[in-house]
Amino acid sequence: MENHNFENEGKFQRKMTSRHLFMLSLGGVIGTGLFMTSGQTVKVAGPFGAVLAYLAGSIIVYLVMMSLGELSVAMPVTGSFHTYATKFISPGSGFAVAWLYWICWTFALGSEFLGAGIIMHDNWFPDIPSWIFALIFALIVFTINALSTRSFAEAESFFSSIKVMAIIVFIVLGLGAMFGLITYNGENRAILFENYTKNGLWPKNLPTFLSVMLAVNYAFSGTELIGIAAGETENPQETVPAAIKTTIGRLVLFFVVTIIILAALLPMNEAGVNASFATVFSQMGIPHAGDIMNIVVLIAILSAGNSGLYASSRMLWSLANEGMITKKVVKVNKYGVPMRALIVSMIGALLCLLASRYEDSFVFLALTSVASFAVGAVWLSIPLAQIRFRKEWRKMHSDNDLAYKTPFTPILPWITVVLLFISIFGGIFDPAMSVGIYFGVPFTLFCYLYHYLKFKKF
Repeated sequence: MENHNFENEGKFQRKMTSRHLFMLSLGGVIGTGLFMTSGQTVKVAGPFGAVLAYLAGSIIVYLVMMSLGELSVAMPVTGSFHTYATKFISPGSGFAVAWLYWICWTFALGSEFLGAGIIMHDNWFPDIPSWIFALIFALIVFTINALSTRSFAEAESFFSSIKVMAIIVFIVLGLGAMFGLITYNGENRAILFENYTKNGLWPKNLPTFLSVMLAVNYAFSGTELIGIAAGETENPQETVPAAIKTTIGRLVLFFVVTIIILAALLPMNEAGVNASFATVFSQMGIPHAGDIMNIVVLIAILSAGNSGLYASSRMLWSLANEGMITKKVVKVNKYGVPMRALIVSMIGALLCLLASRYEDSFVFLALTSVASFAVGAVWLSIPLAQIRFRKEWRKMHSDNDLAYKTPFTPILPWITVVLLFISIFGGIFDPAMSVGIYFGVPFTLFCYLYHYLKFKKF
């Protein structure tokens, strides 16, 4: 995808293969949203509620990805959501979507790096502040992204493979602990699903269940990176649909099965941000299992941060390319990297430094909450844009001309819109996650107002 609105400003390179695209989407998803906030979801919604929430989240993300697949195959551009929303909803919507997605990933970067700092501080270096480790992780991620698109993709493939292996090991050992084949908490007995019924099958009410859906959206965020990277992918008409099919199936398997096992082994009154995967491994009696899992979580955080910086820099470039912010950001160097956008997007690292002045766990949840709202709002724009796109497409083409199409349009996309709306504003029932709504709604309105005042149109 070349800088189609500016000349002599460099161009992106189509260096990503289908393997890179698949591993990129996994890398963006499997991070703190699964390894750390899943424990908080079990605590808030209860074991059964957490499983249902992740099942619902997997359905929502699959519906969103079908709409995104149609758009990104028909128009494989860098910064896709912004472009689609601008063209098929309104310029103001595109402006808001781009900034929300940039906020999503810069805040997510803050939570990823802070999560790394919390792990390093709590487990190995209690005398060193969390923000120092957060800064180290930020510098590593920045360096990987700054080298080239190819180096970023290869690093992400390596990180993602480690995370996938770790989840498979967790599933195998977790099932062993559930059925009494592996010692857990000093006992050799079949735990099975007793933690599901210990406090009643449904210990929480419906508002509490809805409240965790915002966090679940955040856990699945990153799948949409397939659309972002379409403009830097070889043969997107084939690689994008293939990546969507393989990614969604594996994500549902990894997330839902993992949460079933986690909720079975981790009592809800012991779960939380600081009690999740590593806690379960440490209870299995495997030497240094907790430390090993914490290292894996750190790799997962590094990977998700790597993907997040890539996504936020490309979205910022897209804003500049459309003339909505200064053209100075649109410069792409000879390695295919929008370096100026990359530097600006590293503001996420500064969030980690600011967070060191407050309670780490609280700030981590606050950053997660804002990122959760932002990704939910961005996802909301995708089926809305696809509905309008299909109307425009039918004026000159047949649906059969589409290389990839969303079935049952517009009914299924409208169902997606309703489910997303419920999951986004269900977060109002959770004090920790409602921070994102209180920040996100005014910020979105401000984006529309600013765009109108500057460009005289919504």
